[in-house]
Amino acid sequence: QVQLVESGGGLVQAGGSLRLSCAVSGRTFIMYGMGWFRQAPGNEREFVAAMSGTGSNTAYADSVMGRFTISKDNAKNTMYLQMNRLKPDDTAVYYCARTPELWGTVPRKRENEYSSWGQGTQVTVSS
Repeated sequence: QVQLVESGGGLVQAGGSLRLSCAVSGRTFIMYGMGWFRQAPGNEREFVAAMSGTGSNTAYADSVMGRFTISKDNAKNTMYLQMNRLKPDDTAVYYCARTPELWGTVPRKRENEYSSWGQGTQVTVSS
């Protein structure tokens, strides 16, 4: 069974940066689509960023476009979310997730397209 473990969250001032990591167990990491979602208190979980299984295509929520970058290191079985110019509205628990789709070319944006989830890491941005 695949396991996803997020890390890198914390408290940062507005305008600052953080890099989240998602370590994925298993030897087929390179083949699956991956994504980041977040959930703020009182809100539903929302899409943040995604990368297709081939790694050739990415997608971002409008609210983070130009500030966040999704990437992965296949040798380390790890996905990243570089977050720059953070805003208080970015405060949330951030989750990484993996799709069951192999070698997909489309970044997936819906929660129900993901089958495996991490436990989440808290990101708090102070004003």
